[in-house]
Amino acid sequence: MTRHIRHAGVFCALLLVALLLNAARVQVVQAPAYDGNPANRRPEIFRYGQPRGDILVGGRPVTGSKDTREHLRYERTYTEGPLYAPVTGFASQLYGTTLLEKAEDGILSGTDPMLAPFPLWNDFTRARSRGGDVVTTLDPAAQRAAYQGLAGRKGAVAALEPSTGRILALVSAPSYDPRPLSGNGAEAARAWRRLNADRDRPMLNRAVRQTYPPGSTFKVVTAAAALDSGVVRDLDEPTDSPDPYTLPGTRARLTNASRGCRDASLREAFTLSCNTVFAKLGVEVGAPDMTATAHAFGFDNPALRVPFPVARSTFGTSLDSAQLALSSIGQYNTRATPLQMAMVAAAVANGGQVREPYLVERTTRPGGSTLAAAGPRAVRQAMYPSTAVRLRALMREVVEDGTGHRAAIRGAKVGGKTGTAQHGLGNSGTPYAWFVSWAQGDRDPAPRVAVAVVVEDAEADRGDISGGGDAAPIARAVMKAVLKSR
Repeated sequence: MTRHIRHAGVFCALLLVALLLNAARVQVVQAPAYDGNPANRRPEIFRYGQPRGDILVGGRPVTGSKDTREHLRYERTYTEGPLYAPVTGFASQLYGTTLLEKAEDGILSGTDPMLAPFPLWNDFTRARSRGGDVVTTLDPAAQRAAYQGLAGRKGAVAALEPSTGRILALVSAPSYDPRPLSGNGAEAARAWRRLNADRDRPMLNRAVRQTYPPGSTFKVVTAAAALDSGVVRDLDEPTDSPDPYTLPGTRARLTNASRGCRDASLREAFTLSCNTVFAKLGVEVGAPDMTATAHAFGFDNPALRVPFPVARSTFGTSLDSAQLALSSIGQYNTRATPLQMAMVAAAVANGGQVREPYLVERTTRPGGSTLAAAGPRAVRQAMYPSTAVRLRALMREVVEDGTGHRAAIRGAKVGGKTGTAQHGLGNSGTPYAWFVSWAQGDRDPAPRVAVAVVVEDAEADRGDISGGGDAAPIARAVMKAVLKSR
């Protein structure tokens, strides 16, 4: 009898070992396959089983979570969704995440290991921490001024703090409300189809994901290259520039929209925005130095993230003389995001130094303690400090005595550069209106804000479209908002 009991006990022990080995096989060896199986809804139920952390602007959340009492329990909500959509993106149960919702998903969803109370704790317990918060660098007043300025138009605005690289405003128009995309029902599917079918592409973030020919605003870069290389030593010395200018090696003749460009000095050419002068200067500087200067400002950098990726702004590296001339006035294959052109203006304002832009000030745990902070940003010297001083003077003259007068702010120093960029087959498209600028309050030791504005569909006759008329007032409103906010 005892022998039979012993055999039964051994058999039960073997069954228990087999059961444990099978459980380990299922939970460890085969777990990735089960997790990735489309029929397994447990990861989704787990992911949406708790509220998502928030994205904060000016200390206040612009996102939230709604309890639906369904299997996928919590849906994302947005406060003033269209205003902040170019920053937050969307978090959808059907279509995934974009922009900050994607770049900071680990923090917001609670899956980042840094949120666990102990190392590897969540891996061991299969638990998930509460989502943390993401504190942005945005200035609410500047963001609203940019959004209201672009109301009814296509375009984008980017604003930076020159000394740090903090992004103060990032607006794209037309925008959209991310809220209808949050769920998994028919409403989300309808909203997705409608937004993707919209010819105005409201989900395209024009501030960081769309590149445009920068037109005459690129003359800031060309002027910096000419001054740094010694091609121009005196701002008031005639440049020996013909009008019209025949592009090297071709019969094509480049003309100007303004009179007085023949042999104009750099100071006069910058204020009048003379294409002929800057095209000739670009050729005299040469492709290597022009390319090096453009790269120092941030062009052709494929790795820029804020923290979501930014489209690469381009300045051609293999150019003949005619192509170099056109590229030097912001045409041909030169293309830039509004954020890149804000970096150009910020470099002038910051003594020639370019700070890498960033959008996240810090991330925090659910209780509010800091998880990670932005820290100091990488610095590049785009031009000599003395060149930046002279460019600031030139940009101030554009605002005080030239085409950028609509950006002037009483009691502040403002510098700017207007631009119109041709595009389309045979330059038949409505020119893009550009304005880049910086502003310094009367009590500020240094400029506090740099802005770039592009308007795609300016409401004016083709011949009347100008960065000074269409884009400068928007830049002024943004700069004024920043100067008033502190």
